[in-house]
Amino acid sequence: MNFLRGVMGGPSAGPQPSGADTIQKLCDRVASSTLLDDRRDAVRALKSLSKKYRLEVGIQAMEHLIHVLQTDRSDSEIIGYALDTLYNVISNDLEEEEQDDSEEENSAKQVDDLGSQFTEIFIKQQENVTLLLTLVEEFDFHVRWPGVKLLTSLLKQQGPQVQQIILVSPMGVSRLMDLLADSREVIRNDGVLLLQQLTKSNAAIQKIVAFENAFERLLDIITEEGNSDGGIVVEDCLLLLQNLLKNNNSNQNFFKEGSYIQRMKPWFEVGDDNCGWSAQKVTNLHLMLQLVRVLVSPTNPPGATSSCQKAMFHCGLLQQLCTILMATGVPADILTETINTVSEVIRGCQTNQDYFASVNAPSNPPRPAIVVLLMSMVNERQPFVLRCAVLYCFQCFLYKNQKGQGEIVSTLLPSTIDGNSVSAGQLLCGGLFSTDSLSNWCAAVALAHALQENATLKEQLLRVQLATSIGNPPVSLLQQCTNILSQGSKVQTRVGLLMLLCTWLSNCSIAVTHFLHNPANVPFLTGQIAENLGEEEQLVQGLCALLLGISIYYNDNSLENYRKEKLKQLIEKRIGRENFIEKLGFISKHELYSRAAQKPQPSFSSPDHMMFDHEFTKLVKELEGVISKAIYKSSEEDKKEEEVKKTLEQHDNIVTHYKKVIREQDQELEELKQQINTLTSQNEQLQATVTQQVSQIQQHKDQYNLLKVQLGKDTQHHNSHGETFQMNGIQTEEVSKLKEELEEWKNKHELLQGQLKEKDSVIEKLNSSQLEMGTTEQSSQTSKFGGLEHNNELQKELEMLRSQIQLQSVEISKLQMEKQKLQVMTTTADPMLGDSGATAATGSELEGRLEQEIKELKSQVKALSEEKESLKQHLDSSSSTVAILQDEKSKLQREVAESKKEQDDLLVLLADQDQKISALKIKLKDLGVPVEDEDDTESGDQGDEDEDGDEEEQD
Repeated sequence: MNFLRGVMGGPSAGPQPSGADTIQKLCDRVASSTLLDDRRDAVRALKSLSKKYRLEVGIQAMEHLIHVLQTDRSDSEIIGYALDTLYNVISNDLEEEEQDDSEEENSAKQVDDLGSQFTEIFIKQQENVTLLLTLVEEFDFHVRWPGVKLLTSLLKQQGPQVQQIILVSPMGVSRLMDLLADSREVIRNDGVLLLQQLTKSNAAIQKIVAFENAFERLLDIITEEGNSDGGIVVEDCLLLLQNLLKNNNSNQNFFKEGSYIQRMKPWFEVGDDNCGWSAQKVTNLHLMLQLVRVLVSPTNPPGATSSCQKAMFHCGLLQQLCTILMATGVPADILTETINTVSEVIRGCQTNQDYFASVNAPSNPPRPAIVVLLMSMVNERQPFVLRCAVLYCFQCFLYKNQKGQGEIVSTLLPSTIDGNSVSAGQLLCGGLFSTDSLSNWCAAVALAHALQENATLKEQLLRVQLATSIGNPPVSLLQQCTNILSQGSKVQTRVGLLMLLCTWLSNCSIAVTHFLHNPANVPFLTGQIAENLGEEEQLVQGLCALLLGISIYYNDNSLENYRKEKLKQLIEKRIGRENFIEKLGFISKHELYSRAAQKPQPSFSSPDHMMFDHEFTKLVKELEGVISKAIYKSSEEDKKEEEVKKTLEQHDNIVTHYKKVIREQDQELEELKQQINTLTSQNEQLQATVTQQVSQIQQHKDQYNLLKVQLGKDTQHHNSHGETFQMNGIQTEEVSKLKEELEEWKNKHELLQGQLKEKDSVIEKLNSSQLEMGTTEQSSQTSKFGGLEHNNELQKELEMLRSQIQLQSVEISKLQMEKQKLQVMTTTADPMLGDSGATAATGSELEGRLEQEIKELKSQVKALSEEKESLKQHLDSSSSTVAILQDEKSKLQREVAESKKEQDDLLVLLADQDQKISALKIKLKDLGVPVEDEDDTESGDQGDEDEDGDEEEQD
């Protein structure tokens, strides 16, 4: 520990011997005492001495205190004392508070070194930090709170090292995130401070904290504390949110995707009054505005910035910021930061820029917000920071906004000037020619942004005429700018005007011609460049060289006296090429140029440093090299370059012509595609009708089959019922007849032989009738075969219908093939369009082919509709034939039923006659009359044959 003793500054700064002895005794008690109460009292005593004897306690007691944390975790009181003691030893906050203003800076450095060295000793063993993370998990207030404070102090002293230890420890960050959910506000608030230190400059920890639901918890705390009206807790939460979001694209995307931007809108719902702006509220609102700017910063990826800008517009956040912008009673620093925030929310976003253009100030009559802001910019009584913010807002409004640029320039043109109201163009012209050099510079830069990358507006601005004084003719704006330059005004004014002229003349040959048309401009520029002036004038010389170089590089040689070659010769004679290039290099070597090139927002420490604009630095970087090359080019090279330019222009004209032709043919192709789409839709409708007809035919077939089955069941049931009924009726009648006949047989025995003869004749008749029944059965079978033939005819007709449907599907496939051919022709039309010599012929030929294809498609559609109608008629006729067949089938079934009925009746009569004959034979036998029985004789013969067969088998 000898390296710590030098921090004390010698023996005079050391503690009293009694204090050192006391600390040594207390450390011995902590190390050797077996009773927990003794160790607790000793640690409590060390805590009380740690503020006064910080060095001694840190040197002698740190090891013992760490041992207490490891071994006495069951006692929360001693753990709390040990943590407090370590905090007093490591933290620099306590001694910084006790220091007076009269103390030297050397003592403050010694205090910082002391805390850093003790922290280094503590974290040398990584297990100590892991042990501290475990103690922070304890719910006991006397353990958790001092643990949070100690860990925060460690992060303040040795942030990167402690961050790395926490990052590699299991669930290290997740344990600390639980602090935000603690119901005790003291621990929760100190947990926010701990996470602030933990997330500083460490993207990995920032991502883990964000995905541990930090955004949700922090926004909940801000809402609970009252948003912008809250206390210092809101400030701490906002600082932590900035740590998580600044320069961290992953967390920014997560913040946007989680719909947390919408929850920022209530922050800016402030009243429109002069009261209620406390210092804490101003601080909170300032941080909230900075948090919005973090999400839409120009340094972020363009896609992420654009999505955040759109989300801010859709949730109403931009509208709320514009309300604050136009409100009264807002403090100046809040108003300035609000202007900067609105600037970056609308920068490069067309929707937001259009909305901002429609915002009006609550005045009578209402004025656009842009006009009100420009009035503040050109007013020299306004604060410098506010004027810079307004200029930045105007620049962001015009950034990639050709519509806004056109609206600003149109207010300068003669046809749109309104004498009753002040316009943006009038304010810019007024600031451009005022006596305040800062207003001149701001107005010149603002007007240059209105012309940025817009050649059309550069040409239109040449029409602007200014009335300088009564009785004198009007002067063009370009001429007035050069007049003020030649009058030798302030450096800031001349720099602003030269930046405007350089932006105006670049990429605009007509403006260069107008500039060179004034015979005094070129001598003025060459005179300024050739003179040897002081350091302040070197910047003006460099800008004059740039303007002259632009006049050479973008010169179209339309003025004979100021052709490129003559201007180069003039530079060679009066200035010298090397001297000219050296003066041109003054711009990029200037310190203020380097500052302006860093970021788009104009941030200057004083008005005198306001020299360069960020967009102008890009133009200088682009033109410096090409102008240097153009100065050293010979006339032949210039001629070649001009020829190349002419050929390029011709090529561009040809390209534009073909673009028009291609655009027209694209329109025609779109129309043809629409026609194809209509034809395909009609084709689909026809296919749908065909499928519908097929389904209808199938339904008819199913209905026919069902009718067939039902008719068969009904005939069977009807026949069985009729047979039973007939049998019963015949049996009753015949029984009565037999009784009568038996009585007659008893009474008239002598007539029996006659009746037998009669019965024999009846049997013969019945046999003949049975033969006739066989013929009737054959006829019925033939009728059945006829019905089957009708069914076969019906099946054939159905097969014909199916074949017709298949033919229709073939026609549809042909249509589809024609459609594909048409599509192929449309695709093959594209390379045909690129041929420069035959575009008109191919266009007309393509039109003819397409018209012919359309006619063929229409005729095919017409044929399809006719076939559809014929198919419908055929379907109706088939349905009628089906009905006729069903009628014939029913007639045949009735005839078959009648024939079956007749046959059954005859069979019943035969059976009855057989019974009567057998009964009569029995009676004759009873009477003693011999009667030959045919059955008996047959059975007798069979018996004899059987006996003969048995005897043969026995032999």
